[in-house]
Amino acid sequence: MTTATRIDPLSFLSDQLNDLKTKGTHFKLRVLDDEQAPVCTFDGKKVINVASNNYLGLTTHPKLREAALEATRKYGVGSGAVRTIAGTMKIHVELEEKIARFKNVEACVVFQSGFAANAGTVSAILGKEDFIISDQLNHASIIDGARLSRAKILVFEHKNVADAEAKLASVKDQPGRKLLISDGVFSMDGDIGPLPGLCDLAEKYGAIMMVDDAHASGVLGRNGRGTIDHFKVHGRVDIQVGTLSKAIGALGGYVCGTRDLIDLLYHRARPFLFSTSHPPSVAATCIAAFEVLEDEPERIERLWDNTRFWKKELGLLGFDIGGKTTPPSETPITPIIIGDGKLTMDFSCELFKEGVLGTGITFPTVPEGKARIRTIMTATHTREELQQALEVLGRVGKKMGIV
Repeated sequence: MTTATRIDPLSFLSDQLNDLKTKGTHFKLRVLDDEQAPVCTFDGKKVINVASNNYLGLTTHPKLREAALEATRKYGVGSGAVRTIAGTMKIHVELEEKIARFKNVEACVVFQSGFAANAGTVSAILGKEDFIISDQLNHASIIDGARLSRAKILVFEHKNVADAEAKLASVKDQPGRKLLISDGVFSMDGDIGPLPGLCDLAEKYGAIMMVDDAHASGVLGRNGRGTIDHFKVHGRVDIQVGTLSKAIGALGGYVCGTRDLIDLLYHRARPFLFSTSHPPSVAATCIAAFEVLEDEPERIERLWDNTRFWKKELGLLGFDIGGKTTPPSETPITPIIIGDGKLTMDFSCELFKEGVLGTGITFPTVPEGKARIRTIMTATHTREELQQALEVLGRVGKKMGIV
């Protein structure tokens, strides 16, 4: 009996990958050989790193290293269960209490990632009879959470408070809850959400106000308390989402709000219910990070000194760093807008050859025609490193006709 040759049901994946290669936007993951630092080694090559989210340089802070080691020695390497069964350790509770105090809210719950925090929260509190009014450039985790909730989604023009009001007004007489949601800092363009105006709308129309502050945590506000503190809208934002994976230097996400909100998430947020809790070393590291935010405010000052220098010099080189075809950056995220996807990826490759890691970002992460190198400053870059990176960017940019 002969066996028929089986047709590969995944052959369509090769077609899709070949399409990416034809467009010039296919990439391979670069592998970090040592520490996440301003100068580090990827794929065996030493480069100046202007691509990471390590805003304050906490991934290698001695206090955080020691906290992780001590917790491992004391509690082991894992929690052994999800939070709701046997995996809530005392150190998890200590972290959540510390974040709640830091953010000036009643309570906090930590998720395994910022993505899980957003997606899990939106889908837990809303249903198909409800409405979500969302900024058009909100993070993918918000979009996925909105879809999972099955609520009706109305998208308002980016940072356009008037359009957000028009969307809210159009459903104000409809039954169901209304959630108004925005990033605090938008991850691709680096601009800041118009929180005061959105809070006004939420109060006017009785909507739930939610902010994803992932890229503002550790960056904006007193000691890095985020956009709620930056705009002084404490008590006006019902749900605050943050991350432990960027400025905090470790891993995870969190949601802050009332005790009832957090209690409900214990019972309904699926990522929380079905994911093993953080290793104790990660929780201890995050506790130490928040202590560093309180004790070393000069790190945030250095971050902003570097940011101002970087933006000024990139602009003088002639790069489009936002404000022409995209919103102007207001934070340490500074995009170099190229537009064409293939040219962007080629530029990224040439930069790497010359000793600068600037990762190309193309569709679908950003819209077609808005491809860019997203650069991010950190507190630990030296002025000499930045000047060297700028020299490479300018030289390669001229050679490729980008500037």
